[in-house]
Amino acid sequence: MPGPGPRSSHAPGALGSRLRVLAAAALFSSGGAAIKAVQLTAWQVASFRSGIAILAFLLLLPETRRRPTLRVLGVGAAYASTMILFVQANKLTTAASAIFPQATAPLWVVLLSPWLLGERIRGRDVAYMAVLAVGLACFFVGIDPASATAPNPFLGNVLASLSGLTWAFTIMGLRALGRNSAEEGSWGPAAALWGSIFACLACLPLALPLGPSTPRDWLVVGYLGVFQIAVAYVFLLRGIERVPAVEASLLLLLEPVLNPVWAWIVHGETPGAWSLTGGAILLLATAVKSWIDTRPTRSISAR
Repeated sequence: MPGPGPRSSHAPGALGSRLRVLAAAALFSSGGAAIKAVQLTAWQVASFRSGIAILAFLLLLPETRRRPTLRVLGVGAAYASTMILFVQANKLTTAASAIFPQATAPLWVVLLSPWLLGERIRGRDVAYMAVLAVGLACFFVGIDPASATAPNPFLGNVLASLSGLTWAFTIMGLRALGRNSAEEGSWGPAAALWGSIFACLACLPLALPLGPSTPRDWLVVGYLGVFQIAVAYVFLLRGIERVPAVEASLLLLLEPVLNPVWAWIVHGETPGAWSLTGGAILLLATAVKSWIDTRPTRSISAR
């Protein structure tokens, strides 16, 4: 039986849905500052926060309790790689330089989707790719100086850029799951659960034995697993039901905007001019492209 038609963005509850998407972005954005706030290693943070997220997903999202397919496991592996690279990058470079390169995921999607998804590249996509490439290059033209919260900015920037690639694979995998599922998008929560499982297990051997830690460290790791991953995902899943995809992508730009703000408030971390320039280019290009994509295309018959 066909599902219900698309809901109006002005329907009752639409404001609440937008607020849920914004809440998801705000929670996602707290990751950089929180990861830097613990003295645990990157491997320990990546493993333990994912382990806690597993329990939270199982409790909060009943749809995750499904037997996975090979496709779901593949998407989960890509998502796990993204989470691990994000934690590693945050431990090595500034929060801004860790999150902004991840915004280059659309660049990789455009480059790879013709081969992996059979989707056509449009002329404006090529222009968008060029602008994103310029923004990404800014992070390597002027490397931020090393600091207490960013001891190896160059390596951190490289890992952050790789996380953009793995995030692109995650996006394309979720899109493929939606195409091949009787219930579009129903496999997304399961992929997130298995991504957490893979991340936890992959990092665990390097996370042991435990070194010095404090109760505050474990409270922060618990926050990361429960709120920054699982609860944020629930907000996003529930909010995006009534929010058009393009509008949701614009609302989610709050994450890379707030991420360096939290790091500045909590740690006094200030990214360099080149990092800020690159981030501004990436965010502006994404916002403009999203706006252009919402404009109605002219019918061929109208020519």
